[in-house]
Amino acid sequence: MPSFGIMTAPMQVGYDDVLRVWREADAIEEIEHAWLFDHLLPIGGDPDGSILEGWTLLSALAAQTQRLRLGLLVTSNRFRPPAMLAKMAATVDIVSGGRLDFGIGVGSRPDHPLARREYAAHGLPFHEVADAVGSFAEACTVIRRLWTETSPFDFHGNYLDLTGAFCNPKPLQSPHPPIVIGGRSAAVLRIAAEHADVWNIPGGDLEDVVRRSALLDRYCAEIGRDPASITRSIHLPVSYDEPGATREAIVEAVGAGFEHVVLGLPAPYPAKVAQWVADELITSVR
Repeated sequence: MPSFGIMTAPMQVGYDDVLRVWREADAIEEIEHAWLFDHLLPIGGDPDGSILEGWTLLSALAAQTQRLRLGLLVTSNRFRPPAMLAKMAATVDIVSGGRLDFGIGVGSRPDHPLARREYAAHGLPFHEVADAVGSFAEACTVIRRLWTETSPFDFHGNYLDLTGAFCNPKPLQSPHPPIVIGGRSAAVLRIAAEHADVWNIPGGDLEDVVRRSALLDRYCAEIGRDPASITRSIHLPVSYDEPGATREAIVEAVGAGFEHVVLGLPAPYPAKVAQWVADELITSVR
């Protein structure tokens, strides 16, 4: 049976609104997970509007929920040094009592102008695709080692150079929090085949989504990994006005083998929106 979650992009919305929705969802068993995204400036609506930083907000929400699994869909590897990110994630896993799903990807699409501007605005370098993908592969290796190795280690790669790297305390989950890799490019799918417990892709063009899933199967086979060991996850936008279209998209995605469904809630959030999601979208398709 598929699992269902919600995603509340923390832009053009206040903290109290996000907290209200997450607390409501935490009490509704049909909703099993909840997500934020990782941007530093809005990518929709007023480009100068408000946006909350994802990991800081996630830690606050982790402390004020009890049941939901939680994460970022997905963290940009371009924003934070991977060893620092591993430490942040371990902390959130501890704060949440072991409920973190660690979402990570290469970072913002270079053809998205509202996302591209985040880098200059925060003094961050924007590396081109080849370097960004290479750095992402090394980040996945380093983060996993930081979570599992019991002694400090050195790592000297093409992109990362760490001396005496160590993470203590470890995450509560053993051997580590599930790793959710988001992306659709062939290069990212190769990394997902090696590192992912869950692979996520935005919905929309289901035929393309299915082709990407088949490509992930092939890359798993090439390295001797069982493709079924990677849960397939899809993000689907929710329409409050046309729930039937959302229900149809859910049924199609589940039928195509996507067992992990994230329902993106547009802001502003209606009153009791989590219960509406459970009643109108989840229960009706099960």
